Amino acid sequence: MNTICGADCGKCSLKENCKGCAETCGKPFGGTCVAAEYIKAGGKEKYAEFKQILLNEVNCLLKENNIPETDTLYDLQGFFINLAYPLPSGENVKFLDDKKIYLGTQIELADTGMCCGVAADTNFILVCSYGTDGSEPELIAYKKR
Repeated sequence: MNTICGADCGKCSLKENCKGCAETCGKPFGGTCVAAEYIKAGGKEKYAEFKQILLNEVNCLLKENNIPETDTLYDLQGFFINLAYPLPSGENVKFLDDKKIYLGTQIELADTGMCCGVAADTNFILVCSYGTDGSEPELIAYKKR
C-alpha cells in the first residue's frame, strides 16, 4: 500500500478496510488527512515545519490548562478519537469527523487515573480529558487556529 506521508501501513489494524492514501488522493477513510493534504500542497519539509508549529501551539494550550506537555503528535483516525461531550443543555455533541485523520496524542495523568487527549488540524486544537476507554469525556479547550 502506497502512502503520501511515508507511514508504515503494514502496522495498522485497519489495513484490510483501507485502500491507502496514495490511491485515494489522501482520503483513506473517506475524509481528509491533515498530513496528506499538507504534503500534497507543500511537501514533506513544509509539513514537518507545520507539525512543529502545531506542537508548540498544543504545548502552550496544555500549559495554560496545567496539563503536561507532549513531545510528538501522531496521525489519528477520527473514528477512534471522536468522543461525545456532554453540554450544559444535556445534549452530547461530537466535534470531529469520523472519516478524517487528525494529529493528536494521549497524555496519561497518572495521579488521577484519567487521560488527556489532543486532536488538531490546520483549523483548530481540541483538548479533552476522559477515563478508561473514553468514558466520562470532558472538553477542556477548543481553540481556532
